[in-house]
Amino acid sequence: MQAEFIEAGARIRNAAHNGTMARKRTKPLAPGEIVRRLSELYGELVWRPHGDPMSELVLTILSQNTSDANSGRAFMRLRSRFATWEELLAADPEDIVPAIQAGGLGRIKSPRIKAILEEVWTRRGSFDLSHLEEMPLDEAKAWLRSLPGVGPKTAACVLMFALGRPALPVDTHVHRVAQRLALVPPKAGAAQAHDILEAILEPEEVYPFHISLIKHGRRLCRAQRPLCERCPLLDGCPAGQTFVGAR
Repeated sequence: MQAEFIEAGARIRNAAHNGTMARKRTKPLAPGEIVRRLSELYGELVWRPHGDPMSELVLTILSQNTSDANSGRAFMRLRSRFATWEELLAADPEDIVPAIQAGGLGRIKSPRIKAILEEVWTRRGSFDLSHLEEMPLDEAKAWLRSLPGVGPKTAACVLMFALGRPALPVDTHVHRVAQRLALVPPKAGAAQAHDILEAILEPEEVYPFHISLIKHGRRLCRAQRPLCERCPLLDGCPAGQTFVGAR
């Protein structure tokens, strides 16, 4: 991957030197162009929804304030300890904590997961959330967000990863990169950014946009000391041009 970053940086520097890349743009790059350029760096992304919205809902709760690796371990231990959602629903919250402690904040997440399970069971009489696949997208989001502890990002994760619906999760990386690219106003929070970005994305762009911006935010467009000179989006990034000009 380091070699790919170096190669991308070399292409940018050569383009700038040869005058084939403008250092200033009058408008942000289109989302489709962002996806195209980042796919050259990180590879083409294939959207494969896994079809289990209840698991995605619980996994996303576990992923809050921790890494993907830790939340994944917590989820696997939880499912090993409680084989069915019914068993988990019947469990005491204190008995859940050891199973999910690998993901951190076990005493906060345990009652939150229990509350969600109780609400889903009350509404549906089961843990089958496949009805969300057929609902209008805004209604599906609202249904999920009305569950205890479920916000825009969690709802979008369930819809996108499990059901293949074009709902965009906005995490800290997506939010930061989108703001630097001037796709989101500087003062817009993550909750607002969900709606702003979804409105400018084609449905088929939602998944690759989400994954590409996360990769980019972790590897090049970092919160501290972003590697702008290596970035294939530099000519369309007002923040990047400012950072480079200040060095």
